[in-house]
Amino acid sequence: MHDLIILAAATENPLQEISRTFGFNTHHFIAQVVSFLIVAGLLYKFAYKRILDVLESRRQEIAAGLSNAEKIKAELTRTEAARLEVLNKANAQANLLIEEARAAAARVQEIETQKAISAAADIVSKAKQAAEAEHARMLADLKREVGRLVVDTTSKVTGKILTVDDQKRLAEETNKQLAA
Repeated sequence: MHDLIILAAATENPLQEISRTFGFNTHHFIAQVVSFLIVAGLLYKFAYKRILDVLESRRQEIAAGLSNAEKIKAELTRTEAARLEVLNKANAQANLLIEEARAAAARVQEIETQKAISAAADIVSKAKQAAEAEHARMLADLKREVGRLVVDTTSKVTGKILTVDDQKRLAEETNKQLAA
């Protein structure tokens, strides 16, 4: 009998043999395929389609975010350029103000120097005038003193008392000799 089973098994289709070995039933398989298609259709309609819609909206949001990021980046670049331009203008104005301040300081220094030179010249001039006046006063005192000494010496040498006219005459002669 065993040979019979082997002979019968040898005459069967290999697909039938595999289906018998694994317990394959065509009716069950078709029912499972139909069930799978129904579940897949329902999932597509109610779940997968919604998930795709959500993914699409997220993709659009991301694209809008990237677009906004690019716009923000461009605006930031423009703002940075404007900031640098304003900063450069401010630096240029500051440098101009510094140069103007230096020029004004130089002008003030020059004016003050001229005032100091003028004041020094006035002081020197007044000192010269005072020295000349003092010199003239000292010369006058010296002439008087020399004249008095000449008169005293003459009166002692001559042994006589000189009159006022003699004294004047001797003083004038002495002054003439001193002036020469």
